[in-house]
Amino acid sequence: MKTFLGIIPSRYQSSRFPGKPLADLCGKPMIWWVYQQALKASSLDDLIVATDDQRIAEACKKYGMKYIMTSPDHDSPTSRMYEVATKMRYDYYVFIGGDEPLIEPDAIDAVTEEAKRTGMDCVNAMTIIKSAPEVIDVTNLKVVTNTKGNLIITTRSPLPYPKGGLDFDYMKFVGIAAYSSKALTLYNEAPKSKLEILEGCDLIRFIDQEIPVRMVEVTCKTVSVDTPKDLEIVRSIIGNQLDRR
Repeated sequence: MKTFLGIIPSRYQSSRFPGKPLADLCGKPMIWWVYQQALKASSLDDLIVATDDQRIAEACKKYGMKYIMTSPDHDSPTSRMYEVATKMRYDYYVFIGGDEPLIEPDAIDAVTEEAKRTGMDCVNAMTIIKSAPEVIDVTNLKVVTNTKGNLIITTRSPLPYPKGGLDFDYMKFVGIAAYSSKALTLYNEAPKSKLEILEGCDLIRFIDQEIPVRMVEVTCKTVSVDTPKDLEIVRSIIGNQLDRR
């Protein structure tokens, strides 16, 4: 039976939104909301926050969230996950974006189920982009797959180009991914390519190393919090949900 460790990589420093994990969201830090949503996923055997910041660790203690301290030298969440994989033994390590307080548990389970079914080393989630502004938003990683559902390319630019018609959907990466320890080790040992540096996307490293990445389409209404403006949008959504209780 495959085992799955959910990991929420979380760092305090952010060029666009410093202190984002601890930003107040309806009375709780944002990381708390991410953790609570991930706890609802039925397939995770355990769940931890991986951080290098004592302020985030203190918040985890305060709100009863499991956590592990990691090196401050990581330059990507995948690198931080690799460190966790060297310390904790599981079949798969499931990345859950720390800026996704509305992440849906069913989407997490869809990714882990595909990993269990196929045994592939990398399985990621994607969802349909529903509005034109999202297509050109550089914070959204657009993804293109082949007929098998494996990733061909990911980019911050609108892709594909609709020369031959308009009967298609733009797809974007959702902050959920399952990696085997083999995949994380290969990632850690491989150098950054020029394309990865230019796009600022560590998922490209798997493509560069010819490691197949299965993309699973999920129905997801999550809003990634990349800026204080995004936080206000999510605060309104959660506030309305709380009001209806």
